[in-house]
Amino acid sequence: MKAGLPKRILMTADTVGGVWQYAIELCQAVARSGTQVYLATMGAPLTPGQRQEAASLSNTEVYESRYKLEWMDSPWSEVAAAGEWLLGLEAELNPDLVHLNGYSHAALPWEVPKLVVAHSCVLSWWQAVKGANAPPEWERYRDRVREGLRSADLVIAPSRAMLADLRRCYGELAKVRVISNGRSPSEGVGQPKEKLILSAGRLWDEAKNVRVLRDVAPLLPWPVYLAGEQKTPFESRPQSKVVSSSRDCCAEGRQVRCLGRLESADLAEWLHRAAIYVLPAKYEPFGLSILEAGLAHCALVLGDIPSLREIWSDAALYVPPNDGSALRKALEDLIGDERKREELGQRAYERAGYFTPERMADNYLAAYADLVQRRLQHRNQEVMCA
Repeated sequence: MKAGLPKRILMTADTVGGVWQYAIELCQAVARSGTQVYLATMGAPLTPGQRQEAASLSNTEVYESRYKLEWMDSPWSEVAAAGEWLLGLEAELNPDLVHLNGYSHAALPWEVPKLVVAHSCVLSWWQAVKGANAPPEWERYRDRVREGLRSADLVIAPSRAMLADLRRCYGELAKVRVISNGRSPSEGVGQPKEKLILSAGRLWDEAKNVRVLRDVAPLLPWPVYLAGEQKTPFESRPQSKVVSSSRDCCAEGRQVRCLGRLESADLAEWLHRAAIYVLPAKYEPFGLSILEAGLAHCALVLGDIPSLREIWSDAALYVPPNDGSALRKALEDLIGDERKREELGQRAYERAGYFTPERMADNYLAAYADLVQRRLQHRNQEVMCA
């Protein structure tokens, strides 16, 4: 491990998506380095399960807020207020480094190095999901994200595909790294699989493309279970990142069962039960739910997009996201071939084993150390020139 590791990190996280689980895994994994994390949350109140997860971490202290996130409806006054709050936390807590899981706050006048992690963005979402550039109402978002990216001392993406998206949407970036996410396996390995298909995520998000699975579900011999929020946690602006209605993405029927939002332990239980996990995504920069499914020995059927090909290689079946017939055929083939399901589930499990929290933490700690050392060298040079 590198010298110069930060002792205290101020990290932001939103509570309405996969960033929360990513942050919890990372906080837990860096604990062995002796690093204290101050986790500043935004977006929505913590759920009871999230509070329990945070409380289980010996090295993490949570500072909770409800400020809107950059991609929410009319967010900018709250984004500004959140910035003042974050600068106040920096003054109070005296961190060695700021780790931002968002963009625009990187442009604040921080006293310490700051890195930005690009988990997703509206512009690349719009291109992948809508097949067009984001409309003019997103210009302010574009400008603020670009400013944040260029202000960051380091930009990290969870896949090469996401990094390419950033460069295409916002221009060339000076200092970048790709660091894959990681996930710990849950209890239940070896549990017998059941004849059911599962999908999970923000069901209201068109990028997850749950609608195509819902449409083919009545034609399948196995039931399909959908886990996740059906309604957005905010009032969306027109033509925003949502499906037209919650009923569209999760209409109950004989073959479709909606489970609602599940806490991590409950979702893990369903993943260990499911023989097949499906996410025919149009846009997914990494996909933590897929990683959880791989760790649970699920056979994976995924949208054929560059990021998922990059991450899963030959450990999944891929279907064109908008091709319901191809999805139906892939699922029927797996349903009818137990040996193929088991082989694919084993390949997914072995591939998932690469994406450990320890590997993720080692890469982040190296990035942190580089930033801290760079700042120290810069200060030493200033002293020598004074």
